[in-house]
Amino acid sequence: MRIPKSIYSVTPFKISVLVVFVSISLYIANVHLFRFIEYKAFDIRMMSRGVINPGGEVVIVAIDEKSLKEIGRWPWSRTILGELVTTLKGYGAKAIGFDVVFSEPDVNSLNDIRGLSKELQQTGLNDGRIKRIMEEKTAEADTDSLFARAIKASEYVTLGFFFHMSDQEVKYLETKEMEKAEQGVEGAKYGIVQVKGQPDETALIRGYSAAANIPELSGSSENSGYFNVFPDRDGVIRWAPLVVGLKEDFYMPLSMALLLQYLDWPMLSLTISEVGVEAVRIGEMEIPTDESGRMLVNFAGPPRTFPHYSISDVLKGRLSPELFQGKIILVGATAIGINDIRVTPYSTVYPGTEIHANVIDNILHGNFIRRPAWTALFDLCAILLVGIFMGIAVPRVRAVQGLALGTAIVAAYVVLNYLIFSRYSLWLNLVYPVLTGVAAYLGITIYKYVTEEKEKKKIRGAFQYYLTNSVINEMLKDPSKLKLGGDKKDLTVLFSDIRGFTTISESLSPEELVRLLNEYLTAMTNIVFKYEGLLDKYIGDAIMAVFGAPLDQPDHAERACRTALEMTAELGKLQKKWESEGRPVIRIGVGINTGDMVVGNMGSDMRFDYTVMGDSVNLGARLEGINKEYGTSIVVSEYTYEKIKDKLFCRELDSVRVKGKHVPVKIYELICDIRDAGPWTGFMETFNKGLDLYKKGLWDEAVAVFNKALEAKPGDGVSGLYIRRCNELKNSPPENWDGVFTMTRK
Repeated sequence: MRIPKSIYSVTPFKISVLVVFVSISLYIANVHLFRFIEYKAFDIRMMSRGVINPGGEVVIVAIDEKSLKEIGRWPWSRTILGELVTTLKGYGAKAIGFDVVFSEPDVNSLNDIRGLSKELQQTGLNDGRIKRIMEEKTAEADTDSLFARAIKASEYVTLGFFFHMSDQEVKYLETKEMEKAEQGVEGAKYGIVQVKGQPDETALIRGYSAAANIPELSGSSENSGYFNVFPDRDGVIRWAPLVVGLKEDFYMPLSMALLLQYLDWPMLSLTISEVGVEAVRIGEMEIPTDESGRMLVNFAGPPRTFPHYSISDVLKGRLSPELFQGKIILVGATAIGINDIRVTPYSTVYPGTEIHANVIDNILHGNFIRRPAWTALFDLCAILLVGIFMGIAVPRVRAVQGLALGTAIVAAYVVLNYLIFSRYSLWLNLVYPVLTGVAAYLGITIYKYVTEEKEKKKIRGAFQYYLTNSVINEMLKDPSKLKLGGDKKDLTVLFSDIRGFTTISESLSPEELVRLLNEYLTAMTNIVFKYEGLLDKYIGDAIMAVFGAPLDQPDHAERACRTALEMTAELGKLQKKWESEGRPVIRIGVGINTGDMVVGNMGSDMRFDYTVMGDSVNLGARLEGINKEYGTSIVVSEYTYEKIKDKLFCRELDSVRVKGKHVPVKIYELICDIRDAGPWTGFMETFNKGLDLYKKGLWDEAVAVFNKALEAKPGDGVSGLYIRRCNELKNSPPENWDGVFTMTRK
C-alpha cells in the first residue's frame, strides 16, 4: 500500500519567524496605523483601570454655565476677575493660575469717559468739580489697572499665555509686536538650562511667537506659563508639553509655574542633549518625559474628577473658605460655548483646565505613567516571544486546540500588559505583540489548512481502498502520524488464503477467473471494512488485514476473529451461488495472531507502504497454512485466544512448532460466538479428554476417546487426524515425547 510522503516540516515555524520579522520592522518604522491602534488600546487600559482619587491640592474655579447666567456673557469686566483674586487670596489660596490670556486691554466704558472729558474741555465746561468726578470715573473704569493691583496684592497669581505654533499664525504680526510679546513672558523661562552637545532640534517643540498678557497685567504677576496642549494625530490629548522653545530660550507650562509657587520656589532645571530633552527637574524630582519634553498625562478619571466650583458661587460667598485654603486654584472655562473643551482618553468633552489639574496632581504625587527607553527592548522581546511561541506550539495541536492555545497566548499577554499598566503605571506596547500573535496564528492556520487539505486528499486517495471512510476520517484528524518509520504496538493480524487456487485457476478462463476472484475479494474486503480493519494487501488470492492500526482499537483481537467468522459465513453463501451457476466452489483458510508488531510507513522517501512487520506477523501467516494440516477453517494462536476466550468459542487444537520457530505455541480452532456454543458442549468434553491422553503419550486410550468424539460429531477432521497420528506414534514411539507437534511445512 503506497502512502504519500508527509509534507509537514518546519514551515509553520518559518511563517512565525517571517511574521516576527515584519512586525519588528513595522515597530521600528513606527507606522501611523499601528500607532493609532496602540493609542486606542492605551485609552482602553486607562479607562479600564478605573478612577484614581486626586490628592486634593488642586481646585478648579470655573467659568461655567451657572456663572455665565448670573454674571453675564464672557468676557467679563476685569474688575470681576480682580474681585475673584482678592476673594481667593482672602480664603487662603496658596497659588492662583489663570487658564486664560488677557492679550488685549479690557473693552469697557473707559474710552467713552475719556471721550466725554475731552468734549467737556473743548466746550469750556470742564471746571474743577467736574474734573475730579471725571478722574474718579476714569479710575473706576480702568479695570485693567484694578485687576493688575489685585494680582500684585495677592502675590500668588500665575497668568497663562499661549504660543503661536505655525508661521501662518504670525505672518500678520510685526517684529516689534513679537518682541514685545517675548518680554511679556519672561517669567515663564526655565531659569537653569543645561545643554549637552548639539541638541536635536527636530525633537524639540518650538513656537513662532507668544500671545502674552498685556504689560500692565504681566508686570503685576509673579510668573506665567503657557497653556498649549497638543493632541495626537487622532485628536486625543495624552501628553502635556513641559518644554516649548522660542528662539534661544525655553519656557515652562502653566502647571509648572503654579507648582513653583505652591512649593515655595524650588529649583527648576532643564537638561537638553543630542537626543532632545534629557531631563526636567523640579526640586529633587525628575519628571519622566520623552525626547520632546512631553509628559504622559495620567488622567485621574472623567471630567469633574477634580473639584469644580462656579465663580459666581465664590464671588457671592456661597462656599466655605476651607475649600480653598492652602490649595492651588485653577481659573478656567468649563462652559462648552467658550471653546476650551478637549478630547481625552476619558471623554470627548473634557475641560482644558482639568488637563492642567491632572498634570499638577501627577507631579505632586509622582503618579506618572512611564515609558522609559528600555520598554522598546521589552516590546521587541514580547513580539519575538509571542511569535516564536505561536510557531512552536500551534502546529503541534489540532485546529480547535490550536485556536484555544493561540487565544490563550494572546490573552495571557493582554492580561500581563494590563496588570503591568495598572499596578506599575508602565506603558508597554500591546498592539504589536498581539497582532504578531494573531498574524502568526492565522498564517500557520491557513498554511495548515491548505497543506492538510492537500495531504488529506492524498491520504484519502491512498487509503480509500484499504480502510472504511469512518476510519479514514478519524485518521485524517492527525495526518502527521503517518510519517516514515514505525512504532511497536500490540496488534492482531489476519491472513486468509484460497485452498487449491492453482487447480481452480487452471479450470477457468482468465476472464472467468478474474470475475470469480473479484467477487470473492469484494465480499471479504467488505467484511474487513465492516469491522474497521486495515486491508494491508492482497497477495494473489490471499488477504492480509490488520486490526488495531492505524487507529487504536482495544478490542482488535475480537474484531479480527469476528471478521474471520463472518468471512466463512459469507463464503458459504457464495458457495451455494457458485454451485448453482456451475462454477468452482472455493474454500479458504484463515490464520489469526495477536502480539507486538512494528507498524508504520516502511520503505524509502520516494515510495513506502503502511504495513506491519515482525515475528508475530510471520506466525499469523504460518497459522493460515496450518488449516491444511487439521482440516479447519480458522486457526488462532494462544495469544489471540487469551483475549477472546470470554466472548468467542474455541477448541484447543494442538501445541506446535511452526516451521522456522523453536518455541512451541498453542493453537485453537475458532468456531463461533460463545452464545452459540451449546451444540458443541458434549463433543468438546470428549475431544479435550482425548487430547489430554494424547499429550501424555497414552496412544491407545486416546484413540478410543477420539473414536467416541467422531461418533458424537461424524466427519470431524481433527479427531480423525489425531487417530492417525496416535497410531503412527504407537508404531514409532518418540524418545522424548513432550506433546508438541513439529510442523515440517508451511
